[in-house]
Amino acid sequence: MQPKFAMRQLLLLLFIGISLHSFSQKIYGVVYNATGDLLPYASINIKGTTIGTSANSTAKYSIRIAPGNYTLVCQYIGFGVQEKKVTLTDSSDQEIVFVLKEQKLALKEVVVKRNGEDPAYEIIRQAIKKRSYYNRQVKSFQCDLYTKNIIKLRHLPVKILGQKIPDDYKAAMRLDSTGQGIIYLSESTGKISSEQPDKFKIEIKKSRVSGNGNFGFTFPTSINFYQNNVTIYSDRLNPRGFVSPIADGAIKFYKFKYLGSFWEDGKEINSIQVTPRRSYVPLFSGVINISEDDWRIHSVDLSLTVKQSLEFLDTLQITQFYVPVNKNVWQLKNQLLHFNFQKYSIDAIGNFMSVYSKYTIDPKLPKNFFNNVVIKYDTGVNKNPATYWDSTRPVPLEKEETKDYQVKDSLYEIEKDSALSKTTIDSLRKREGALKLYRVFLKGIDRMHYSQTFPYRYSIDPLLQKVEYNLAEGLVVNVNGHFNKKFEKINSNLSIDPTIRYGFSNTHLNAWTNITLKTKRFKNGKMTREIWNLSGGKRVSQFNKDCPITPDINTISTLLSGKNFMKTYENYFANIGFSKVYDNGVHIGINGLYEDRVPLNNSTNFVLLPQDTIHITPNYPNEKISAQFTRYQAFLLNMDISYQPGQKFIQYPNSKVSLGSKYPTLSANYTKGIKNIFSSDVDFDKWNFSIKGDLNFKLAGLLKYNFIIGGFLNTNSVFIQDYDHINGNEYFAASAYLNSFQLADYYTYSNTAGFFSEGHLEYHLNGLITNKIPIFNRYDWNLIIGSNAFYIDRNGNYTEVFVGVENFLHIFRIDVIASYKDGKTAETGLRLGTQGLLGGQNKFGRQQNPFKF
Repeated sequence: MQPKFAMRQLLLLLFIGISLHSFSQKIYGVVYNATGDLLPYASINIKGTTIGTSANSTAKYSIRIAPGNYTLVCQYIGFGVQEKKVTLTDSSDQEIVFVLKEQKLALKEVVVKRNGEDPAYEIIRQAIKKRSYYNRQVKSFQCDLYTKNIIKLRHLPVKILGQKIPDDYKAAMRLDSTGQGIIYLSESTGKISSEQPDKFKIEIKKSRVSGNGNFGFTFPTSINFYQNNVTIYSDRLNPRGFVSPIADGAIKFYKFKYLGSFWEDGKEINSIQVTPRRSYVPLFSGVINISEDDWRIHSVDLSLTVKQSLEFLDTLQITQFYVPVNKNVWQLKNQLLHFNFQKYSIDAIGNFMSVYSKYTIDPKLPKNFFNNVVIKYDTGVNKNPATYWDSTRPVPLEKEETKDYQVKDSLYEIEKDSALSKTTIDSLRKREGALKLYRVFLKGIDRMHYSQTFPYRYSIDPLLQKVEYNLAEGLVVNVNGHFNKKFEKINSNLSIDPTIRYGFSNTHLNAWTNITLKTKRFKNGKMTREIWNLSGGKRVSQFNKDCPITPDINTISTLLSGKNFMKTYENYFANIGFSKVYDNGVHIGINGLYEDRVPLNNSTNFVLLPQDTIHITPNYPNEKISAQFTRYQAFLLNMDISYQPGQKFIQYPNSKVSLGSKYPTLSANYTKGIKNIFSSDVDFDKWNFSIKGDLNFKLAGLLKYNFIIGGFLNTNSVFIQDYDHINGNEYFAASAYLNSFQLADYYTYSNTAGFFSEGHLEYHLNGLITNKIPIFNRYDWNLIIGSNAFYIDRNGNYTEVFVGVENFLHIFRIDVIASYKDGKTAETGLRLGTQGLLGGQNKFGRQQNPFKF
């Protein structure tokens, strides 16, 4: 840094900073083009500083600054920069209107190579050479941040995927009669701190969300085009990332065209048009401006569409301006993300604006300043009145934003103040209407008991959704109830979930209850979560407690084919458990379970087609492993520990939320069957260890893995329920990915071996090959290849390999699988699951078991 330049800028910043704390005036205005059209989101800053703002969508801007003489600089991509001198007194605000002329780009004389190469390529090559330097140039910095995020709904259909949108949802969003309106509006101010190579923290000082007392969304803050692979907000928009126009290999991905150059503050800026060479590759299109000689980014106006592998959104436009912090360092000053979402007849747009100011290069930070908290909200962050924001916000509100704040904040205050009043309670009860028992069959019951002293929620699941059929019980009806009570003072939540189950064929009545108490403790910036669980009664359980077979699929299979794969037994049980989660990624748990295990035999052979009765099998797992057992007792003690290092967190004033980790999760489990306690007949010891995670290779795809080893240390007395079970699948619907074998029999490989190993690998190409296949790239289908394998002994090994397509209709995944038993080809098959942009992970294959250790 040049001493004179540094001293001059330091004195100016110091003077402005001190003055702002005492008194300030406002410079405000509008930005037009030469024909009188508005130029929304233009960039305005005070020359010689990093203090500035951005115009809003109606091209209005404002800056609060101490009285004095300044030069205002206004920029807009595609238009010439304009400077205006202003003298601001302490008596009144001042209006400054900017009228920008379209940028006249000069086509300087260039040496054209024999191959006719556009001069843009040489400029880009120079920028590529400097990319790594500028990415690492600043070892550390701090700056102030202001963000304003808005999402507006332009159309909301009556139904989404066949489900009617409840009127209550529309009312909660405060939409107008046409289904339009602002559904999210927030502002935040804070400070960003960054240190090479990857240390980062945002301290949110003030935050405001229209219509509620929550905290604004402020992460992540900026998009870095100096990185080879650019991440935008999260991998959700594209796990492969996007190739920067100045990435090391950018010339292989992009076409570049020299548009000309312009001069700004004595520096020549080259304007380059960026065009992807191929569709359905994660690439940007638009304009990037590169300064001459030093080859740094001056500004960008780039966009992404679904044809450039943008997921979830339809379009995303990114506008950035950079500003000199000192003579050698330029940093990001303004960033605007404008996006459009149009799916399933939903039409929404949004603008996420960020303004960066008051940069400090290489600040002196406290020791251990950077830790596992990357976003920290100050105490009282959301307690500021509207007058605070009116006096400090650098970007003026638009009329609809002002109205949104006024209306929604007023309603929020009214509802908050009257939340516990008798009148409000009576009104809420009246709104719910009378309790109608017939609703329990189709829609269930979900009601809130409003009370000043003891409010709680209770519900009953729809009965018709809980009807199932199996050969042991016949037609089965489950009545599932739920009671939930929050205890705000101790930050705890109590859940009571009773179940009544009746089988019409065997006339057995089973009933049990699960009680869970969840508590969060936040002290000295550290969060711990504790869960106590108590359950007991008489129930029906699968022999494999992972519950690999869902009742609905088993019902269909049994009635249509006679194949009753789900094997069950009855048990009187009592379970008590405790688990604790620390914010360093450690999770520990201990459970004690007693079961009085009772055989449950088939009581009917009814199937829809009588000839399918030949497929009916007894209600126990496998004749090879276990004949029909007799009644016995079991007492089991189970201990779990898992650890995922490198967890990052958002820290709110009274809580913490995990952002996950790039490292795998390590888990260990030990189960002890103890004899003679409560007449227990079991005596065994078994263990397992697993490592599960993923590796994101960006453009090269995503690798997911899960490796497990384990075995029995002692097998003095082991029954089939306590074997190590391989999670097989004999249905067309896929079972849980990365935890099961899609073509394996359910209980053939259940064992008590001293050692076994199991592995699951999935390589998601994420468009690596399919972006070149017309139909695949058009519908955003992606390939998956992988393998599942386990080894028990020479006579117990199994491998399956598969290739699949995911994101089919944005929901489904279909795999073609070949299995090999003991090295020989066994069978091939198809499996359909849910995995895609909207489908998430497969839900077909596993039933959550609250009593599993």
